[in-house]
Amino acid sequence: KKKKEKSAIRICYRLHCAISYYLLFVFAGCRLLAVELTSSNTKPVVQEFQSVELSCIIKSTVTPDPRIEWKKIRNGETSYVFFGNKMQGDFATRAEILSRTSLVIKNTTRMDTATYRCEVAAPSDTKTIDEINIQLTVQVKPMTPRCSVPKAVPVGKSASLHCHENEGFPKSTYSWYRNSEPLSADSKSKPHNSSYTLNPATGTLVFHAVHKGDTGRYSCIATNEAGFAKCEEQEMEVYDLNIGGIIGGVLVVLAVLVLITFGICCAYRRGYFANGKESGESYKTPAKPDGVNYIRTDDEGDFRHKSSFVI
Repeated sequence: KKKKEKSAIRICYRLHCAISYYLLFVFAGCRLLAVELTSSNTKPVVQEFQSVELSCIIKSTVTPDPRIEWKKIRNGETSYVFFGNKMQGDFATRAEILSRTSLVIKNTTRMDTATYRCEVAAPSDTKTIDEINIQLTVQVKPMTPRCSVPKAVPVGKSASLHCHENEGFPKSTYSWYRNSEPLSADSKSKPHNSSYTLNPATGTLVFHAVHKGDTGRYSCIATNEAGFAKCEEQEMEVYDLNIGGIIGGVLVVLAVLVLITFGICCAYRRGYFANGKESGESYKTPAKPDGVNYIRTDDEGDFRHKSSFVI
């Protein structure tokens, strides 16, 4: 009985091995007959105006001359880069195929940032089509940022300084300098008497209550992975408010207003502002001379003398 069990075990083992080898042969054969792509770098990064290679490698195929196509996908729109064995559009003068399938783009611009799809069609393979996506990022150096610094701020008042540029890619981060010394965005690294807030993402520097120590020359630097750019230094002065002078000025203005009012009242009482024309109530009709009769007609609108009038 034990010999029969051992024999059955051997038969099952041999059958299992045979099936395993068969499946391995089948899958290996299918794999060899299927076109397959790979890439040495699926996320290349390059600075603007430099060249870059988009790697697309045929790992396996039995088709001697497979068809190669490259497409560009940007903002949801797809366009051809390489089709019908020739470059398309503006790539015709600044791109080429390398090692049968890889794509080389020369003089890259920010508009080249996109997803590029390498497609290979191999009619002789069991799997006739394969594709691979390459995400290209073109970094752009920041331009000189626009800086806004107030020229003069009174002690104790708030002040906002702004720094921004919109050409760099990826987006720039900002740092501020006073008298060529960096201002830290970390609250733990700030001087104990400072009351400012620095936002590196927006480039805004806000002083909540300036003091005399905040006077100085301020500049800003925009930075990203491609480089940096700096704006010119601008002077900000923090001055004391002259409270005594302000109060004195207000008192002088009040005194002048009082004197003007007093002078007007005196002039009015003395009749300097009386109306030279008599009012209608005080007007008296002149007496009619003897021997003169005035007759007023409706159509003449004025007086005329009777014939008895004597000159």
